Amino acid sequence: MIINFNKVSYFRSGKTLLDHIDWQVEKGEHWIVLGLNGAGKTTLLNMLNGYIFPSEGDAVVLDHVFGQTIIADLRRKIGWISNALQQDIPPSDTPLEIVLSGKFASIGLWDIVEENDIQQGKKILEKLGISHLKERAYSGLSQGERQKVLIGRALMADPQILIFDEALNGLDIFAKKEICQMITSLAQEDKTIIFVTHNTEEILPIFNKALLLKNGRVHSQGPLSEVIIQENLEDFYGQDVDVFAHNGRFYISAK
Repeated sequence: MIINFNKVSYFRSGKTLLDHIDWQVEKGEHWIVLGLNGAGKTTLLNMLNGYIFPSEGDAVVLDHVFGQTIIADLRRKIGWISNALQQDIPPSDTPLEIVLSGKFASIGLWDIVEENDIQQGKKILEKLGISHLKERAYSGLSQGERQKVLIGRALMADPQILIFDEALNGLDIFAKKEICQMITSLAQEDKTIIFVTHNTEEILPIFNKALLLKNGRVHSQGPLSEVIIQENLEDFYGQDVDVFAHNGRFYISAK
């Protein structure tokens, strides 16, 4: 079991942000987490990464039992790619420095790196097709290039889980295509991929499971073919929608 949330709830300032979440992710599965703004997606990710702990219930991630583990060790096993990280990265840092910081799951490179780390970082940049940018300031990169650097940072510690949090936001159609190709390739490398979005058209053919969050609760979950269907999505959104598939991708429109 990669992720095991059992009756997990989270309260803050008198509000229930997560309400009795049951979610189990097994090795070999790739999940879509779908929800509108305010559904609880960010709170779920913060808990998955150990930035917050359950107010109620039990959370186990990669055999790390929350409340009984060193969270810093867990974070090194999880690669998190999120636009939210971009605002915290020092603008003068180079892609190589940012990738190397992934070894320590830190923002900014504060630890000493060895020569083999540097070589690994360069290989990752080459794999992602951005080795020519390794000495350029992060602030001078395009949005697509920045996202590739964040993917490289996430890969540095060879994580078991990769989380893509609204990773295609703000990208043009060509950058989106490149990132989607990278995600598809990474899915073949024995890593569990969690892709968080509010757009069904971002669901790639590699994903086999879906978790739909609504108002901090699990609306539905299970195999993609049983969850991303018209009847279920109409109940989820509370509106009439059309759902159709094309080339392994899902598209919806309001009626």
